Amino acid sequence: MLLGVVKGTAVCTIKYPGTEGLKFLVVQPVNKKLESVGLLQIAVDTVDAGYGDLCVMVRSREASLALHEPKAVPLDLALVGVVDQYQIRPNSEFNLVMKRGSNSYT
Repeated sequence: MLLGVVKGTAVCTIKYPGTEGLKFLVVQPVNKKLESVGLLQIAVDTVDAGYGDLCVMVRSREASLALHEPKAVPLDLALVGVVDQYQIRPNSEFNLVMKRGSNSYT
């Protein structure tokens, strides 16, 4: 998944069959420090995002699966969530060591 900031809307006079009624937004991909990364991109909006919203995005096949009624349409990027809170923790706060133990499935 990726993060992006909504920068505007895209208006299409002609759309691929099956994409009628979908809302397209212009988004700026960002990294974990919310710095711009790469070029502006067009994404289909599935979460009713607005200008300036920080959103979670998915690419490729997952983009068309994110539609309310999944269709076989050629989408490459979709907004699947609006971020309400965003916090970065230093790596030192995470303990990534697997501890010995068991569970009912072993």
